[in-house]
Formats: sequence, structure tokens, C-alpha cells
Amino acid sequence: MSELKERKSRFETSSHIELKPVYRASDLAGFDPAEQLGEPGQFPFTRGIYPRMYRQRLWTMRQYAGFATAQESNRRFKYLLEQGQMGLSVAFDLPTQMGMDSDHPLARGEVGKVGVAIDSLRDMEILLDGIPLDRVSTSMTINATAAILLAMYLAVARKQGVPFDRVSGTVQNDILKEYIARGTYIYPPGPSLRLVTDVMAFCQRHVPRWNTISISGYHIREAGATAVQELAFTLADGIAYVQAAIDAGLKVDDFAPRLSFFFNAHNNFLEEVAKFRAARRLWARIMKERFRAENPRSMMLRFHTQTAGSTLTAQQPEVNVIRVTIQALAAVFGGTQSLHCNARDEALGLPTEEAARLALRTQQVIAYESGVADTVDPLAGSYAIETLTDEVERRASEYLKKIDAMGGMLRAIEVGWVQREIERSAYEYQQALERGDQIVVGVNQFVLQEQEPVEILRIDPDIERQQVASLKRLKAERDHRAVESTLQKLEAAARGDENLMPYILDAVEAYATVGEISDRLRRVFGEYQEATAM
Repeated sequence: MSELKERKSRFETSSHIELKPVYRASDLAGFDPAEQLGEPGQFPFTRGIYPRMYRQRLWTMRQYAGFATAQESNRRFKYLLEQGQMGLSVAFDLPTQMGMDSDHPLARGEVGKVGVAIDSLRDMEILLDGIPLDRVSTSMTINATAAILLAMYLAVARKQGVPFDRVSGTVQNDILKEYIARGTYIYPPGPSLRLVTDVMAFCQRHVPRWNTISISGYHIREAGATAVQELAFTLADGIAYVQAAIDAGLKVDDFAPRLSFFFNAHNNFLEEVAKFRAARRLWARIMKERFRAENPRSMMLRFHTQTAGSTLTAQQPEVNVIRVTIQALAAVFGGTQSLHCNARDEALGLPTEEAARLALRTQQVIAYESGVADTVDPLAGSYAIETLTDEVERRASEYLKKIDAMGGMLRAIEVGWVQREIERSAYEYQQALERGDQIVVGVNQFVLQEQEPVEILRIDPDIERQQVASLKRLKAERDHRAVESTLQKLEAAARGDENLMPYILDAVEAYATVGEISDRLRRVFGEYQEATAM
């Protein structure tokens, strides 16, 4: 009897790791469980960073929210908290990300569109009105202006009477990936790294429960990177930040325990689980062997996960619920510390309340009904999973060696090598899609000729006018001399080598705006102009 022909000539993951039809014990010849797995909560943390993981505490369930004005976003925050969300995750509009006020000419048409518009401490006060900052953990997706937005958050905490040492959350503050994948940078890499390490040093002393950076592979993956590239380039960024902090005089065990990471959960379930497990093991070894960390907490890779926005389709958007569920399961099997599930309608616009609630319910069903959170690292020992974990780690290590040979991640970014690697992978994926080798349900297979209209969230164009009017009132009412005095002191400090966070906090509390503070730093640091890739 002839053997049936397989569906494809080659089965492989997104990183082009070929998959065998069957994995056996022989695939793990030489595998040392004590060396490569260990126990949960122990070096090298392959199985998770805590001994009991979700049996003691579930991952933090976050939903990314922030749009239009601070008032609108505050209402959405309270709604999500009422629905059982455990922490806030704030999106900011492009002008805020780029250090421009809402009345800047280049902000026209972008105010409140992809996140909430925050011009001043007054906006942050409204955004967080009624949110107890000693009980709610907040993640802020902000990079070039991270120090300013963190200062505003702390200023609100102070107004609430919450001591800084009781404030918890995360600021993304990952500027290197902006040069690689997103482009919302302001200053050249050197001054940008200074701001990153200033935040680290300030929080180490004053805000000990704050995660000072969320080293992000998410956007690298969204730009077209493979799973292996996402892991390698994220850890390479992490190495650069650790070295920058050490060069700035910080001791590794003083700041490393507050580092956190941010990964993408994509569609290839087995590879994604392997990626998360390999990430923990590889980072633990980097911190112990390269940086001589002694505190086990310095070796723990703690990470937030978001499901893959780039996999969402405008066609048959209800199918996105299934994609997100698979991706969320991969994150949980991989041992994430917090999770955000994208809403089904996000390929069309910002999520409606109903879609955001369903995305949150997805996490809650996984947590409370599926049983997968009841035992630690349940896929450990699987021939396929352990083989993939080893292979993902090996390939990511090869990338790290190449980056080291170039002189480090900063140099690899400056010469455009990282960007070209991602572009190549994105191009290969698009070719596979167009050939039909890569199937996307509803896009190039199983297509519907007609589709029911979908209700989407639309931002009122009058929002921009309202925000600009509010900003104008603020500038008329505040103490102009106090604002100018704090800005002058900030500019002088930027020309020296002092930590800038106290000066930024003073300027924020005088109601200096995001744009005004950023402009003073532009005077000193200049603006980064990306070299044209050849």
C-alpha cells in the first residue's frame, strides 16, 4: 500500500525551523533536564520565574486603552476595571509620542486618533481621576517622551497622597526599537539612552516598584521579524540597556530586577511557546555569565505579552477572536506575567467597548475555565517543545554573536543591518502569502464574496478642537514665570550630566507641556535623522 502524500513538501515554523512529522526521545539525545530545565522559579528559569506560577497568582489581565481625550479614556478605564481587568495599559496619540503639543502644526489630524492626547499634567489628572494609584498597576506605552509621562504619573500620585514607593507599573521606555521598527524617536541614540538610564536610576532610588523599561520585541515582530529574530533583537536591545546603565555607574543587581520585556504572541503555537521558554533561559545565562549578576531576580526575564495585531484581518473580523485565543494560550503556556488580548475589530479601528470586553473575557475563560493555569509549564518534557526550545535558543544565540561582532546593537542599528534583516523576513512572508504557501483564512483562502458591515469606533473630529482649546486655557491660567524657570533649569541640566528626572518632574508640576519640555531637550540634544537605507 503506497504511503499517502503529505499536504506540503516542507513543514516549518515562521523562523524556517523545519518540523519533523514525529518527535522522539532520540531528538533529545544529550538533553540534561537539570541544566536546561531546572525547577520553576530556579535558574535558568526555563519553566517559569516563580515556583507555583499561576496556582498562586494569575497573570495580570490588561486591555490596551486610550483614545480621544483624557475624559473619554478615563471612562473606558473605569469600565474595564469594572469588568474585572487587573491593570491599566495606556496608549498615547502620535503627537504625545513625538513630543508635540496638540496645537503643533504637525499634530493636525492626529490628535486623539491612535491613543489619548496628553499635553500637560492637567490632562493626566483627568485621565487618572478616581483611579487609586496605590492599588492599580499601570503600563504606559511611551518611549521618546517616557520620562515626561512618567513624571506626570508620579505628580498625580503625589496629588493623591500616594507615596512614590507604593506606585507600581511599567513605562515602555524602549527607544532602541523605535530606531528599528516604529520611528517615534526624537533625539539621537546617545541622548535617548541617557534618558532611559536616568529613569532607571531615579526609580531605583524613589519608585522601587516601578518597571523602568519594557524591552519590546512586540513591534519588531509586527514589522515583519520572525520569532527567532524577535527574540534575538529584543535581547540584544536588553544587553545594550544593561551595558548603558552599568556605564552610567549603576550596579547590575541594583537595577536589573526591575527590567521587564514585552513580546508578541503569534499564530504558530508550538514555536511561540518555545520562544518564551527559550527567552527566559537565554536571558538568565546572559545576565549571569556576561554581566556577572548575583541576585537571582536579576536573571529573571519577566514579560508582558500582547497578541499579534499584524495577524488581525479586516476580512471576516469575527475570525480574529479565534486567532487571539490561540495566541493568548501560547502566552499562558509560555509563562507570561501579564497579557493583553487584541479586540476582533482592531484591523478596522480602535476597539469598541463590546469588542474590548470580549477580548478580556477571552483571558478570563482561559484563566478560570480551561484548566491550563492549574499546573506549571505543562508542556515541559514534550519532545517537540523541548527540541524547538533548544533550536530557537541556538538560532537566537547565533544572531547575538553576529551583533557582538559588529560592535553591539547600537552599531547594528546605525548601519541598518537589523532593519534589513527584518525587511527581508517581511518580504519573504509576503511572497509566501501571494504564492499561497502561507494561508490566511478569509484573505487568500476561504474568502467570502460579501461581508456584513461591522460597527467601528470613530473619533469625533471635534475632539481635536476641544483639546487645543483646553491647552490654550491652560497656558493662559498657569504661572508663566514658574514654567519658564523650570524649563531653563531643565535645559541647563541637560547640558551637563545630572539626572534629568527631578528637573522634568519640577517642570511637569509647574504645568509645562510635553511639547515645551521636549523642545528644551531638542535645543540641547538635536533631533535624529534616519540615514537612507541602501
